[in-house]
Amino acid sequence: MKNGLSVPQGAALTLGAMLGTGVISLPALAAGVAGPASLVAWAGLVLLSIPLATTFAALGARHPDGGGVATYARLAFGERASTMVGWAFYATIPVGAPAAAGFAGAYVADATGGGAGTALATTVAIIAVCAVMNWFDLRVSGTAQLVIAGSVALLLAVAVVVALPHAQPGNLTPFAPHGWGAVGSAAALLVWAFAGWEILGSLSAEYCHPSRDIPRATAIAVAAVGVLYLGVAFATVAVLGPTPGPAPLSDLLVLGFGEHARPVTTVVAVLLTVGAINVYFAGGSRMGAALARDGALPGWLAAEPGRTPRRSLALITVVALGTTAVLAATHQSTDAILLMATATFSLLYVVGTAAALRLLPRWGAAWWCAAVSLVAALGLLVMTGAHMTGPVVAALGGLAWTVWRRRRARATAAVAAPATAAATTPVVTPVAAPVTAPAGDPEPGCLAGSSS
Repeated sequence: MKNGLSVPQGAALTLGAMLGTGVISLPALAAGVAGPASLVAWAGLVLLSIPLATTFAALGARHPDGGGVATYARLAFGERASTMVGWAFYATIPVGAPAAAGFAGAYVADATGGGAGTALATTVAIIAVCAVMNWFDLRVSGTAQLVIAGSVALLLAVAVVVALPHAQPGNLTPFAPHGWGAVGSAAALLVWAFAGWEILGSLSAEYCHPSRDIPRATAIAVAAVGVLYLGVAFATVAVLGPTPGPAPLSDLLVLGFGEHARPVTTVVAVLLTVGAINVYFAGGSRMGAALARDGALPGWLAAEPGRTPRRSLALITVVALGTTAVLAATHQSTDAILLMATATFSLLYVVGTAAALRLLPRWGAAWWCAAVSLVAALGLLVMTGAHMTGPVVAALGGLAWTVWRRRRARATAAVAAPATAAATTPVVTPVAAPVTAPAGDPEPGCLAGSSS
């Protein structure tokens, strides 16, 4: 695209997808599961991010298309696989958005002393803001994302730097109080924090020069994510001890600046949430339009190339607000939704990396990255267990819709065939016998009395 995303904007969008709300609470949750050994899980997932990000960057650079993983699945495995993975991802985005926004809503409610009403209003406001940002050109939301990602990265780095002088070596022992097996449980929990590389594909067609800019933007994002995640995780364990509170980032800031810094965590939570949902609305709306273009979703969701897919974005927004209303009315916990989203991301990683093995040049560096990532993604998928039910149901729904659409198309064609055949059958008109003029009469076509 002539006026597409720049490298800084693309890096900011990718970073926003990665630095979600999990960085606020997951360090404490992982430490509670595995103690200081949770740092091994963090380090392992950071290392895994390198081949995983490389794989999706290589796919996006070679096959820039708004369909993302669904497009890779179609090119590698056919239309049915594309439809199933596309439906699973497209359905998860609006359902998972309220759960992610709920993190920020809880922080705002706690900081202001408000109750459930404040949390609900914050959730709705975040969804609306992200929808409005994406309603306009992606460069608008990309520029906003650049500001958000820069602010968040700076705040996280400051929190780590001011807290590290309070670190105590004794907090790192015993290193594995719950056994080394707990590292795997912590890693399964942390997948939520490392979901985001798959969105690279859905935004790949928006870059000015995909083959050149996507690898650069991805490299910047990988480096920033690794440094910030490991810094926050280490500070949480080394400074706050083996049983940190539910909001470790807030506690780290308080150690450095005092109690008056605690509200800053609320700002970070809101920025992280807006950044993550903004990216997923951008990528999800483009995936929906691409699926509609390929016949896997109703055609009215499609958009012209280079245009904002507003109908797809509107559908995502409406479903997200509807999910928010249902959760508020039934007072349901969002834990199940978060775990379902994690399962969807694991499924996307499996399909995307498997497709890469067929689409990328064999035995090249990116191909080997895909092979390593596929093995790790299969392990993550197994650990999600029963939470795969939601994505599987969505995938089967997409498959059923495709089968129904094909049968309807065949039935319509069969009904139209006889009428078409009748309309195209040539009509044979009998040829009359030639008229012979009587003797002495003028020949047919000649005027009587005319001279020859």
